[in-house]
Amino acid sequence: MTHADDLRAWARGMYTIEAATELLLRAFGGKFAAPGNPWIHTSTAPEGPSQVRAWIDFAAIPDEAGALSGGERRFLMLAASLAEDVPVVLGDVVPGLDRENLDLVLAAIAHAGGSHQHADIRFHEDGTVSRGKGLLDSLHPWPQALRAV
Repeated sequence: MTHADDLRAWARGMYTIEAATELLLRAFGGKFAAPGNPWIHTSTAPEGPSQVRAWIDFAAIPDEAGALSGGERRFLMLAASLAEDVPVVLGDVVPGLDRENLDLVLAAIAHAGGSHQHADIRFHEDGTVSRGKGLLDSLHPWPQALRAV
């Protein structure tokens, strides 16, 4: 497994953590998900009952981010906020994002909200409810060009 696979395996099952992890893996060439960042933890031996080899301490990002551009710092704070109790003001963060990163943030918010798992339930004018084709697609899918990361 790759480092990215290890991080995804660690995050699996928690939509907010999955979304924040994908943000770090996909944005800025993945440099914020790379080993060596103070919030990225790796082990050569599996740890714990889930055999985790890599994990992210999102709560450490605000204190450990260091010298970054304003856009990088805003992006990291938003990812940390999705995963942990890190407060951000969206009105301060979102306007500073470039188009590519804004696309990722929209996909992350849709994922964190579970839109990829919403059932196709239809409410009719006569008051009845029916189930459609199963699960709906995400409200905002992850950008295609970056899916293979």
